[in-house]
Amino acid sequence: MNQDQTLPLGDLLQLIKTWAQDLGFDQIEVSPLAMSDHESYLRRWLEQGFHGEMGYMARHVDLRVEPARLHPGALSALSLTMPYLPAGGQDQIQSTLADPEAAYIARYALGRDYHRVIRGRLKSLSAQINQWLINHDHLTFTSRPITDSAPFLEKRFAETSGLGWIGKHTLHINQHRGSYHFLGELLTNLPFSASSKTSSNHCGSCQRCIDICPTNAIVGPYELDARRCIAYLTIEYKGIIPESLRDAIGNRVFGCDDCQLICPWNRHAHVHQIKDFEPRHELDRSTLLSLFAWTEADYLARTEGSPLRRVGFDGWQRNLAVALGNAPFDERIIQALELKRRQSSDLVAAHVDWALTKQRAKANL
Repeated sequence: MNQDQTLPLGDLLQLIKTWAQDLGFDQIEVSPLAMSDHESYLRRWLEQGFHGEMGYMARHVDLRVEPARLHPGALSALSLTMPYLPAGGQDQIQSTLADPEAAYIARYALGRDYHRVIRGRLKSLSAQINQWLINHDHLTFTSRPITDSAPFLEKRFAETSGLGWIGKHTLHINQHRGSYHFLGELLTNLPFSASSKTSSNHCGSCQRCIDICPTNAIVGPYELDARRCIAYLTIEYKGIIPESLRDAIGNRVFGCDDCQLICPWNRHAHVHQIKDFEPRHELDRSTLLSLFAWTEADYLARTEGSPLRRVGFDGWQRNLAVALGNAPFDERIIQALELKRRQSSDLVAAHVDWALTKQRAKANL
């Protein structure tokens, strides 16, 4: 790109912020694409095996710590946030978790897959930037949209841009909006100046997220052992869930929001205004039995374009079987488990058998 010093990048950045808000993003800041200082932390986390079976985390560490290589010529990263907390907010989360017959699905996964939503809107933002530059006789704009889709330390760069800080639960927190938001980035070849904001860590002495974690996955401040995390076990992990962790999963069938629910900063969390994130198929109020009754055809039809597709039908049934085993005794649950047992894979059958044992033990109390 022609580094014409007359290019009014400050004016352009203000326009970008307006365009981003029109696209549903609620914050945007800039960070330079310098080497990350998280390399030692990342390598230590990997060496401890805390990533479990997420092998992709161990690949391309060099790109994660030197992000300019992800997009040749990139000079800056626009970091953006988009809220996803649905109407009903945290009160609905608490009521669903408290109902042992209800299926709890992490709030981010109730609607359309955020990768598709955010990537599409980042592309729209890029097109607006490009058109503005064309109108100002700069024709060599390049960009790359990212949202949990490339080896890029998104939370760290959001932190360095001034959007917030990484909390003790390892999620990104903003002082005025909490943590129920997605992150997205646009790597650009524009030499934007870094944001003047700073991101102080405001966790202080609080460790509520550590104390509340059902499976003790937060093994210390800013240290998550994914192998114990319910989100990992119910989404990323494809094997047999350790029996020692099943009781603690409760009725959580896809992900977990406990560490966010307890975080004091989420009293400021914003409810989203994005139609694509509205709950599909009443997934925010479905029962365990109703979801367990889905056939594979039902699952494929109702999870099209949804984050729920990531776990696969066997994983979906596995998770529901565990939750049904944790539910109070109900003859209907035993009937549903026995029916499913006759037509399930070995993976699902192992969890159905456990759930049947649990249910029958409760019947004899």
